[in-house]
Amino acid sequence: METKTKGKFFDHGRLERNVSLLGIAALITVAIGGIVEIAPLFWIDNTIEKVEGVRPYTPLELAGRNIYIREGCYNCHSQMIRPFRDETERYGHYSLAAESMYDHPFQWGSKRTGPDLARVGGRYSDEWHVQHLKDPRAVVPESIMPGYAFLAERELKAGDMSRDLTALNDVGVPYTKDDIDRANDDLKAQADPDADSSDLLKRYPKAQARDFDGDPGKLTEMDALVAYLQMLGTLVDVDSAKPQEVGR
Repeated sequence: METKTKGKFFDHGRLERNVSLLGIAALITVAIGGIVEIAPLFWIDNTIEKVEGVRPYTPLELAGRNIYIREGCYNCHSQMIRPFRDETERYGHYSLAAESMYDHPFQWGSKRTGPDLARVGGRYSDEWHVQHLKDPRAVVPESIMPGYAFLAERELKAGDMSRDLTALNDVGVPYTKDDIDRANDDLKAQADPDADSSDLLKRYPKAQARDFDGDPGKLTEMDALVAYLQMLGTLVDVDSAKPQEVGR
């Protein structure tokens, strides 16, 4: 004997027997749930708690990041250390959301063929990075990474970096008018050991100004990429939080 399932306001039996109607009802339900979860985010100032030390990229670091994306480095290297013991012991403190708040797009990654690079900055010398990019197996024999020796020969042609900074400023990255106006000069000054970079370092705390590729006579794509790699994970003092985490 067939039992009809009929609610007070709706005939559930009819809904459960009609695939099209059930699909439409499920879509409406999911849409309502999505709106309830997502819509409030548009009316709050910030969804990420700011962390001391996080700043926008310098023009040279940003140019290096553009090269990193152009060459597809994110296909093999993630920039998101998960809060698991096996990851934190190998790569360092787990990643904080605020560390990626100025990334457009972020580089968390969904595949990790090579090591995670979220905290690679300062772990190796500039010379190591240059050699590794030129001939990966010269420093890591088991590496399957292709060589990028051409970066050391290719002059950096980043274009008008003020336009890049303006575009990022339009989506919320807090570059000042002074940062934007000085973008192209800052790009050159950071990789020139003879340039006065005091103002750059004041506006971009913890920025590193020096020749990165071993050839101070020219500004190359290698300079930009190494500058980007050397700042990853260096802005936030994660060690200061360790005693608090241990005590919990």
